[in-house]
Amino acid sequence: MTTMNLFFSPIDVWLFRDGRPFDAGDDHYARSLFPPYPSVMQGAIRSHHLVVKGIDLCNKQAIEQTVGTVDTFGSLRLRGPFMARRWSDGQITCYFPVPADAVPCDAKYVKTAQAQSASAHRVITSVDEQLSLLLFPYNIEPVKVDQSSWLSEKHLHDCLNGQKVEPLHAHELFLLEHRYGVGIETHTRTAREGLLYAAEFIRPQEGIGLYIEVTGYDSWPQRGVVRFGGESRVARFEQVERITWPVPPDPLPQRFKLYFASPAYFAKGWQPDDWNKFFYGTVKLKAVALKHYEIRGGFDLATGEQKPARRFVPAGSVYYFEGNSEVRFRSDLIQHAITDYGAEIGFGQVIVAEWSL
Repeated sequence: MTTMNLFFSPIDVWLFRDGRPFDAGDDHYARSLFPPYPSVMQGAIRSHHLVVKGIDLCNKQAIEQTVGTVDTFGSLRLRGPFMARRWSDGQITCYFPVPADAVPCDAKYVKTAQAQSASAHRVITSVDEQLSLLLFPYNIEPVKVDQSSWLSEKHLHDCLNGQKVEPLHAHELFLLEHRYGVGIETHTRTAREGLLYAAEFIRPQEGIGLYIEVTGYDSWPQRGVVRFGGESRVARFEQVERITWPVPPDPLPQRFKLYFASPAYFAKGWQPDDWNKFFYGTVKLKAVALKHYEIRGGFDLATGEQKPARRFVPAGSVYYFEGNSEVRFRSDLIQHAITDYGAEIGFGQVIVAEWSL
């Protein structure tokens, strides 16, 4: 199938809300997530594909034949979106959240923590007994890492492989703008009492946008404009050269860790009911570095109802595994994604690195 590699750049600010309800009177502040979730891009790309194909948006049967239904992905496959910079020569650099197992090693740099045996330090915990490793060094004062920091793809690989790197702060890539408004009476178009609200908008810095790979759709022009996100904000898109996505080793190292480059959903919250359903061979989870969970829901225009809200493992989370010498990703995995939901549209994208005691 044909793959389009798209770079989206802003014409104005963007709004990508998190999963908290924002009905009038319930909450006064709309928070943004950036980059947006794959499900947001799925909706934008499917909607624009209908425009490209000239489908009557009142013809439900034609819509389903072209892009499927709300609950099916059809032939569509997405990888991304990833925050990216397009340089003057056309090259694309993607940026990823600092790994959750990173710790500061001096004023500017971070480095992944050294895995250590919990039993050797006589640590007693109520966490699942299989998680037998510590990921925080014992010889430094605990310091909270700025989780809004980002690494280029090269620096991410360096960090995962144990090298110290200097992250970029979020404001070097995008700014948050807070805008205020009031609820309006439908008939009189006057302000409704007690419905002052604020919204958090994203203003990407110069050259910053979103990169995404789209498989299963074709006939798009080389460039154009598309609406996506809150308030139907507009972005330019252009087809660009494909970036090189790291191919996982085969077989996997005996000790390997998975860095989640995109959010993942698991049946049991932070983990699936069985990790081995993603692998040939047997693996054991030894340690986890997690940020706080993220809630994602949304609104279904087709039914006029809220979509079910789910708790996702956020991008940047890191899981440490041990396996036998012949552990491989299962061949039936979609895009090598580790997730119980949404592998087709970009959830659960992982990068593999080796670790040692």
